[in-house]
Formats: sequence, structure tokens, C-alpha cells
Amino acid sequence: MELIDKIGQLLATLCCSIFAGASLYINLVEHPARMECGTELAATEFAPSYRRAAIMQASLAILGFLASMLVWLRGNDGWWLVGGLLLVLVVPFTLIVIMPTNRKLLDPSLDKGADSTAKLLSKWASLHAVRTCLSILALLIFLYILMAK
Repeated sequence: MELIDKIGQLLATLCCSIFAGASLYINLVEHPARMECGTELAATEFAPSYRRAAIMQASLAILGFLASMLVWLRGNDGWWLVGGLLLVLVVPFTLIVIMPTNRKLLDPSLDKGADSTAKLLSKWASLHAVRTCLSILALLIFLYILMAK
């Protein structure tokens, strides 16, 4: 195996690992902790947290996908393509499915203490869990390929 293949595999797996870990952390730790502080504080904290996470996670998903595509295009196992597609699928899923909820939560006119805001935050967590599952599945595929060699 050539060095370029090894670097691509490492980069794809590293990006996917960081993405999956961050997503899991958000679902299991950050979001529940934000909700324990009450709806108003949770809604207030959502905006800066979202901005920072969006940049990091989009970059990781795209870079991990590009690395997995490079590995696959160089004649390696087709599962690199499958894992990369699962990882990058979080981007359109976010833009199409989660973004309407994000926009409502980021709206400056949002009543941050309302029950409807608590429901939006709960819906957001459920939708975000889909991203977490997709990235973990991609990571498991990458790890399996690496271990099967």
C-alpha cells in the first residue's frame, strides 16, 4: 500500500472519529446539560455553541469525505466510498432537515422561555442524534476496513 493511501485512510478515519465524538458529546453531554439550566438559558447558549460546532463539524465531514473518496478512487475497498458517503450525508441532512429548526432557534424574536422553545430544543436534539448515528456508522465502517487488513 502506498503512502498516499495510508495518509488518506488515516485522515478519513481521524476526521470521522473527531466528528462522531463531538456529535456524541453534544447529544449525551452538552445538550442535556444546557437543558438542565432551563429553557431560557439553553436557548441563549444554543446560538454561540451552534456557530462554533457548525464550522468544525462541516469541515470535518467534508474533509473526511474527500479523504475517503481519494482512497476509494485510488483502487481501495469500496467500503471507503460507503463510509465517506455516510459521513458527508450529515451536511445535506443538516441543511435540509435540521436547518428549519436551527433558524427558529436562532431567530432573535424567539421567546426563549416559552414551552414551544423547549419543544424546538428537544426536536433539535432528536434530529442531531441522526447525525451522530450516521457518523458513528461511518466510523465503524472505516475501523472495520482498517482492522480487516
